[in-house]
Amino acid sequence: MKALILAAGYGKRMLPLTEKLPKPLLEVRGKPLIVHHIENLANAGIREMVINLAHLGHKIEEALGDGSQFGVSIEYSYEGEEPLETGGGMTKALPLLGEEIFLVVNGDIFCDYDFTLLPTLEEDLDAHLILVDTPDFKTTGDFGLSVDGFLCMEEPTDLTYAGIALYHPRILDGAIVEKFSIVPRLRDSVSGRRVRGTYHSGEWSDVGTPERLFALQ
Repeated sequence: MKALILAAGYGKRMLPLTEKLPKPLLEVRGKPLIVHHIENLANAGIREMVINLAHLGHKIEEALGDGSQFGVSIEYSYEGEEPLETGGGMTKALPLLGEEIFLVVNGDIFCDYDFTLLPTLEEDLDAHLILVDTPDFKTTGDFGLSVDGFLCMEEPTDLTYAGIALYHPRILDGAIVEKFSIVPRLRDSVSGRRVRGTYHSGEWSDVGTPERLFALQ
Protein backbone atom coordinates (compact mmCIF):
# COMPACT_ATOMS: atom_id res chain seq x y z
CA MET A 1 0.00 0.00 0.00
CA LYS A 2 1.14 3.53 -0.80
CA ALA A 3 0.52 6.54 1.41
CA LEU A 4 -0.28 10.05 0.24
CA ILE A 5 0.76 12.74 2.72
CA LEU A 6 -1.12 15.97 2.07
CA ALA A 7 1.34 18.83 2.48
CA ALA A 8 0.26 21.48 -0.04
CA GLY A 9 -1.71 23.92 2.13
CA TYR A 10 -0.81 27.53 2.83
CA GLY A 11 -1.00 27.25 6.63
CA LYS A 12 -2.45 30.77 6.85
CA ARG A 13 -3.76 30.27 10.38
CA MET A 14 -0.19 29.56 11.50
CA LEU A 15 1.24 32.89 10.34
CA PRO A 16 3.81 34.27 10.97
CA LEU A 17 5.34 30.81 11.60
CA THR A 18 4.50 29.69 8.06
CA GLU A 19 5.62 32.83 6.28
CA LYS A 20 8.88 31.19 5.22
CA LEU A 21 8.32 27.59 6.29
CA PRO A 22 5.56 25.18 5.17
CA LYS A 23 3.36 23.98 8.00
CA PRO A 24 4.38 20.27 7.79
CA LEU A 25 7.97 21.30 8.58
CA LEU A 26 7.04 22.98 11.86
CA GLU A 27 8.63 21.05 14.68
CA VAL A 28 6.82 19.20 17.45
CA ARG A 29 8.88 17.50 20.14
CA GLY A 30 12.15 17.77 18.29
CA LYS A 31 11.18 16.91 14.71
CA PRO A 32 8.96 18.23 11.90
CA LEU A 33 5.30 17.15 11.87
CA ILE A 34 5.75 15.37 8.55
CA VAL A 35 8.75 13.41 9.83
CA HIS A 36 6.62 11.99 12.65
CA HIS A 37 4.26 10.64 9.96
CA ILE A 38 7.04 9.23 7.79
CA GLU A 39 8.62 7.41 10.70
CA ASN A 40 5.30 6.06 11.99
CA LEU A 41 4.35 4.84 8.51
CA ALA A 42 7.76 3.21 8.02
CA ASN A 43 7.48 1.46 11.38
CA ALA A 44 4.19 -0.03 10.17
CA GLY A 45 5.81 -1.31 6.98
CA ILE A 46 4.41 1.39 4.69
CA ARG A 47 7.48 2.54 2.80
CA GLU A 48 6.16 3.94 -0.49
CA MET A 49 4.93 7.49 -0.08
CA VAL A 50 3.72 10.37 -2.24
CA ILE A 51 3.75 13.93 -0.92
CA ASN A 52 1.80 16.67 -2.66
CA LEU A 53 3.45 20.08 -2.79
CA ALA A 54 2.42 23.66 -3.47
CA HIS A 55 3.25 26.71 -1.35
CA LEU A 56 6.94 26.54 -0.32
CA GLY A 57 6.88 22.91 -1.37
CA HIS A 58 10.50 22.98 -2.50
CA LYS A 59 11.52 23.30 1.14
CA ILE A 60 9.77 20.02 1.96
CA GLU A 61 11.56 18.23 -0.87
CA GLU A 62 14.88 19.74 0.21
CA ALA A 63 14.33 18.50 3.77
CA LEU A 64 13.11 14.98 2.92
CA GLY A 65 14.79 14.17 -0.41
CA ASP A 66 13.95 10.77 -1.82
CA GLY A 67 13.18 9.40 1.65
CA SER A 68 16.25 7.18 1.86
CA GLN A 69 17.34 8.82 5.12
CA PHE A 70 14.14 7.39 6.66
CA GLY A 71 14.33 4.02 4.91
CA VAL A 72 11.40 4.85 2.61
CA SER A 73 10.79 5.92 -0.99
CA ILE A 74 9.20 9.35 -1.53
CA GLU A 75 7.76 10.74 -4.76
CA TYR A 76 6.34 14.24 -5.12
CA SER A 77 3.16 15.51 -6.75
CA TYR A 78 3.57 19.15 -7.71
CA GLU A 79 0.44 21.30 -7.79
CA GLY A 80 1.94 24.70 -8.57
CA GLU A 81 1.66 27.69 -6.26
CA GLU A 82 -2.13 27.29 -5.85
CA PRO A 83 -3.07 24.19 -3.79
CA LEU A 84 -5.73 21.94 -5.34
CA GLU A 85 -7.43 21.07 -2.00
CA THR A 86 -8.02 17.47 -0.96
CA GLY A 87 -9.93 16.16 -3.98
CA GLY A 88 -7.77 17.90 -6.55
CA GLY A 89 -4.60 16.89 -4.74
CA MET A 90 -5.65 13.25 -4.59
CA THR A 91 -6.62 13.28 -8.28
CA LYS A 92 -3.32 14.87 -9.28
CA ALA A 93 -1.40 12.24 -7.30
CA LEU A 94 -3.33 9.22 -8.65
CA PRO A 95 -0.80 8.41 -11.42
CA LEU A 96 1.83 8.02 -8.70
CA LEU A 97 -0.46 6.11 -6.33
CA GLY A 98 -1.58 3.53 -8.89
CA GLU A 99 -4.87 1.66 -9.03
CA GLU A 100 -4.82 0.05 -5.60
CA ILE A 101 -6.31 1.22 -2.30
CA PHE A 102 -4.18 3.97 -0.80
CA LEU A 103 -3.77 5.71 2.53
CA VAL A 104 -4.15 9.48 2.98
CA VAL A 105 -2.60 11.33 5.92
CA ASN A 106 -2.92 15.06 6.52
CA GLY A 107 0.60 16.41 6.89
CA ASP A 108 -0.38 19.04 9.43
CA ILE A 109 -1.78 16.84 12.20
CA PHE A 110 -0.02 15.33 15.19
CA CYS A 111 -1.32 11.90 16.09
CA ASP A 112 -0.06 8.76 17.82
CA TYR A 113 -2.24 6.45 15.71
CA ASP A 114 -0.65 3.03 15.18
CA PHE A 115 -0.75 2.40 11.42
CA THR A 116 -0.39 -1.34 11.98
CA LEU A 117 -4.03 -1.19 13.15
CA LEU A 118 -5.33 -0.03 9.77
CA PRO A 119 -8.26 -2.21 8.71
CA THR A 120 -8.63 -3.95 5.38
CA LEU A 121 -10.85 -1.89 3.10
CA GLU A 122 -13.68 -4.15 1.99
CA GLU A 123 -14.25 -4.31 -1.76
CA ASP A 124 -17.66 -2.64 -1.62
CA LEU A 125 -16.41 0.31 0.45
CA ASP A 126 -15.11 3.62 -0.90
CA ALA A 127 -13.27 4.69 2.24
CA HIS A 128 -12.47 3.99 5.86
CA LEU A 129 -11.88 7.01 8.11
CA ILE A 130 -10.11 7.29 11.45
CA LEU A 131 -12.18 9.41 13.84
CA VAL A 132 -11.41 11.20 17.10
CA ASP A 133 -13.40 13.02 19.75
CA THR A 134 -14.43 16.47 18.55
CA PRO A 135 -12.04 19.03 20.06
CA ASP A 136 -13.27 21.93 22.15
CA PHE A 137 -12.56 24.53 19.46
CA LYS A 138 -15.18 22.97 17.13
CA THR A 139 -18.89 23.53 17.68
CA THR A 140 -19.92 20.24 16.06
CA GLY A 141 -18.33 17.04 14.82
CA ASP A 142 -18.08 15.74 11.26
CA PHE A 143 -19.73 12.32 11.49
CA GLY A 144 -21.38 9.83 13.75
CA LEU A 145 -20.34 6.19 13.99
CA SER A 146 -23.10 3.57 13.99
CA VAL A 147 -22.94 0.38 16.03
CA ASP A 148 -22.15 -1.61 12.88
CA GLY A 149 -19.17 0.59 12.06
CA PHE A 150 -20.61 2.70 9.25
CA LEU A 151 -20.26 6.47 9.21
CA CYS A 152 -23.43 8.50 9.39
CA MET A 153 -24.34 12.16 9.23
CA GLU A 154 -27.40 12.05 11.47
CA GLU A 155 -27.19 13.37 15.02
CA PRO A 156 -25.21 12.93 17.11
CA THR A 157 -22.29 13.81 14.87
CA ASP A 158 -19.93 13.80 17.81
CA LEU A 159 -16.75 12.60 16.10
CA THR A 160 -14.22 14.46 13.97
CA TYR A 161 -12.24 13.18 11.00
CA ALA A 162 -8.66 12.69 12.19
CA GLY A 163 -7.01 13.34 8.83
CA ILE A 164 -6.21 9.64 8.28
CA ALA A 165 -8.18 7.53 5.79
CA LEU A 166 -8.05 4.61 3.40
CA TYR A 167 -9.52 5.32 -0.04
CA HIS A 168 -10.48 3.22 -3.01
CA PRO A 169 -9.51 5.12 -6.20
CA ARG A 170 -13.08 4.85 -7.51
CA ILE A 171 -14.17 7.62 -5.14
CA LEU A 172 -12.45 9.89 -7.68
CA ASP A 173 -14.11 8.39 -10.76
CA GLY A 174 -14.72 11.09 -13.35
CA ALA A 175 -12.66 13.69 -11.48
CA ILE A 176 -10.26 15.95 -13.34
CA VAL A 177 -7.24 17.77 -11.99
CA GLU A 178 -8.72 20.98 -10.64
CA LYS A 179 -9.24 22.59 -7.26
CA PHE A 180 -11.98 20.77 -5.31
CA SER A 181 -12.70 19.21 -1.95
CA ILE A 182 -13.19 15.47 -1.48
CA VAL A 183 -15.94 16.15 1.09
CA PRO A 184 -18.99 16.12 -1.25
CA ARG A 185 -17.92 12.79 -2.78
CA LEU A 186 -17.20 11.43 0.67
CA ARG A 187 -20.59 12.48 1.98
CA ASP A 188 -22.27 10.80 -0.99
CA SER A 189 -20.44 7.60 -0.13
CA VAL A 190 -21.43 7.93 3.54
CA SER A 191 -25.08 8.31 2.50
CA GLY A 192 -24.75 5.12 0.46
CA ARG A 193 -23.23 3.21 3.42
CA ARG A 194 -19.94 2.79 1.63
CA VAL A 195 -17.73 4.31 4.34
CA ARG A 196 -16.75 2.73 7.63
CA GLY A 197 -14.86 4.33 10.49
CA THR A 198 -12.63 3.50 13.43
CA TYR A 199 -12.47 5.51 16.65
CA HIS A 200 -9.01 6.54 17.86
CA SER A 201 -8.81 7.41 21.55
CA GLY A 202 -5.16 8.42 21.67
CA GLU A 203 -3.36 11.70 21.22
CA TRP A 204 -4.40 13.92 18.31
CA SER A 205 -4.20 17.59 17.32
CA ASP A 206 -4.76 19.36 14.03
CA VAL A 207 -2.07 21.91 15.04
CA GLY A 208 -4.27 24.61 13.53
CA THR A 209 -2.93 27.62 15.42
CA PRO A 210 0.39 28.69 16.96
CA GLU A 211 -1.20 28.23 20.38
CA ARG A 212 -1.97 24.56 19.69
CA LEU A 213 1.55 24.04 18.38
CA PHE A 214 3.07 25.53 21.52
CA ALA A 215 0.77 23.41 23.67
CA LEU A 216 2.23 20.29 22.05
CA GLN A 217 5.82 21.35 22.57
